[in-house]
Amino acid sequence: MAAPKRIPLIARSEFAELSLHEKNAYLQDVARQIQKMDGEAPEDYRSLDKESLSRLRRYYARRTLSELKLEEVQSPGIRQALQRMSDAIRAEEICRVARHEIPSKPDAARSRPEAGAIMRDPPTEHPQMEFFVPQVHDAPIKDEFSLLDIAPFSLSKSSSAGVITYELKDAIIRIEGGAQVGLATAWDYDIVINMISYLAEAMRQYHIDERKGLRPTLPPRVYRPAASDILRFCRRELGGKQYIDLEKALDRLQATRIKITSLTKDAKGSRRDTEASPMIGRYRVVSRTNQDRIDLVEIEIPDFVYNGVVRPDGKPTILTLNPDYFLITRPIAKFVYRLARKAAGETEARYSLSELRKRSGSKLPSSKFRTAIEEIVAASKVEAFPDYDLEIEEGRNDKLLHMRCRPTARQERRLALTG
Repeated sequence: MAAPKRIPLIARSEFAELSLHEKNAYLQDVARQIQKMDGEAPEDYRSLDKESLSRLRRYYARRTLSELKLEEVQSPGIRQALQRMSDAIRAEEICRVARHEIPSKPDAARSRPEAGAIMRDPPTEHPQMEFFVPQVHDAPIKDEFSLLDIAPFSLSKSSSAGVITYELKDAIIRIEGGAQVGLATAWDYDIVINMISYLAEAMRQYHIDERKGLRPTLPPRVYRPAASDILRFCRRELGGKQYIDLEKALDRLQATRIKITSLTKDAKGSRRDTEASPMIGRYRVVSRTNQDRIDLVEIEIPDFVYNGVVRPDGKPTILTLNPDYFLITRPIAKFVYRLARKAAGETEARYSLSELRKRSGSKLPSSKFRTAIEEIVAASKVEAFPDYDLEIEEGRNDKLLHMRCRPTARQERRLALTG
């Protein structure tokens, strides 16, 4: 068996003597060697960005514990042998970190939308959903409200600190981000949809086995997916950066809490229930690949999700989503689709733009929010927005967003339910 290829790296002391420009040029060359070793064509080589170079310079300059211990070795021969061993281990670690910093393949760039677009192309590695992937479901509806009525995530493309409060007719919903990692984003929430969908599929299989006279067990409260399966389900590329982003997303989801206060009164007129829960419970990275990428994860399903799907008072009220939902590029457009799925369903619904802004939790001024919605509607005329036709209409006091389910979407959904 051939020995694994290794890239010879200069010593830390030699690296320290280089100028900033020379250090960056050297690290870019290391990145090119890694891509060559991985079988990339020269025309597909990607360069490290400024932040990646900064992180790699700091990592390269760091002294390891083994280097500090070498100074205590008296024998020059033994010290030299141990130094060679330490350098080999260090080179392997630096190459592993550098491989993580290399941007995703150019294929990912083709998936990025043009300016003004609201949809991206599906990843080239899995252009269609795998046949064994379950239907896509969103959060269960509870009482008279649902997380589909609002945006349970930040509309910023990057995480941001703060609190979002929604005052609805029958509930007050408060979304609070972690002090260090901020609020979960719309892309982080895709992981929650993945978790709910697999739980719903497990319950579907449970009922099938039950009807057959078997004695199935309820799904566990801990979900253990492979990171690659999450990325495929959410229709993302499988590059190194996606795995790093996935772990950061889990941090934000675990730190983001949802607090729901029900305003529905009982017969005595005094009921006011409050329930708080993180987006996901405890999570743990069970294993990593040889490239130190996150491999298998363990996610604790929060009670409000588990009870809503597995132990509902009646039939579980979870709605299917179009898999193309994951290809929507704008957080506001993701919110519009989820609201349309809940409010319009297989018919139609209208919302004033001021009500939309309130339900989205957007921090944009009213005029800029209106412009954002108008851009989404205009883009939907060029690109097929999943399931719904969108129109801006004039209302009595405000413009209205008209969301109408396309007949083809109704037919496809009914076929999926009977299939």
